[in-house]
Amino acid sequence: MLKILTLNNISVKGLERLPRDGYEVASEIAHPDAILVRSYNMHGMEIPETLTAVGRAGAGVNNIPVDRMSERGIPVFNAPGANANAVKELVVAGMLLACRNICQAWDYAVHLEGDDSGIHKAVEAGKKRFVGFELPGRTLGVVGLGAIGVQVANAARALGMKVIGYDPTVTVQRAWQLSSEVEQANSIDELLPHVDFITFHIPLLESTRNKINAERLQLMRDGVVILNFARNGIVDDAAVVAAIEAGKVYAYVCDFPNNLLKDHPRVITLPHLGASTREAEENCAVMVADELREYLENGNIKNSVNLPQVSLPRTGVARLAVVNNNVPDMVAKISHDLGKAGVNILRMVNESNGRLAYTLLDTETEIVPQIVDKLSATEGVLKVRVL
Repeated sequence: MLKILTLNNISVKGLERLPRDGYEVASEIAHPDAILVRSYNMHGMEIPETLTAVGRAGAGVNNIPVDRMSERGIPVFNAPGANANAVKELVVAGMLLACRNICQAWDYAVHLEGDDSGIHKAVEAGKKRFVGFELPGRTLGVVGLGAIGVQVANAARALGMKVIGYDPTVTVQRAWQLSSEVEQANSIDELLPHVDFITFHIPLLESTRNKINAERLQLMRDGVVILNFARNGIVDDAAVVAAIEAGKVYAYVCDFPNNLLKDHPRVITLPHLGASTREAEENCAVMVADELREYLENGNIKNSVNLPQVSLPRTGVARLAVVNNNVPDMVAKISHDLGKAGVNILRMVNESNGRLAYTLLDTETEIVPQIVDKLSATEGVLKVRVL
């Protein structure tokens, strides 16, 4: 029986992917084989010795100590793209809220007083304060062309906007999904002078912190709208507010309220709603539950942020999975130890991803505990499992 610890409420549709005859799933559980998490901050958490995998029901993994997991040979799975439609819809809504001054107009209407005749007169007198502009013909810059960025870019094209995208690491898969009408920029600085709106769909790293700052704001057109539904810290909030006060930026729409932003008349802040739809929560939970189950039962890896993707169809009597530091001669050592024990390898795959490597192999005979102990004692080996 495999034990799964849940650190947040996980959609029932996801939990249903873990059959009860093989899995025990609970929010309080000792010696878990895996953890399912959404937003819970795991950085101060003691990592159980039994832990084999972590699944994040979402895309970002800032709340998970990935480096500590890597040191233990524990893959961290996420659900890229499962919330893409939800975020795309919110970005489109954010552009409309900003360019049509909808939040300011709604606030004006809410605070109208008097009888209906007086309110009607106030509406006609006040509506000119909220004149906006339309999206067709405007240019959107999309920074980050992963699952979300591609959907945002394509939706903007469908709305009649011109789109310029920037992503130096765009995958072949995402490139095939991207509208051929999306133009390519070679850098953010190349993109900035040409856009009326800009939206970010990148992780928060030291290299992406304050991607929009005071210097880059000066490169942008007057009246630009900035949207951040990715991660707090990608945009320098203070610099953007200063640019709004100076008339450089028309509006700022983001998912990360703070005291500087929440009451500003030209800023729209939402309470981190990017993936807050029933559909997105279900999609994320189903995807990550399937990933965990495939790894726990078969050793295959898909959508891990710290281990390479590996898929090997089952053959033979037993399956061995080894996570190790990415150092020379490790595959030879594994093969040598198995050979000395009289275990013949039928099929094997070995992949690396930066500092870690992963070997998955099927054998003709059972793998006895002594072999596992021998491999586990090898310098550089982090985790050994027999499946």
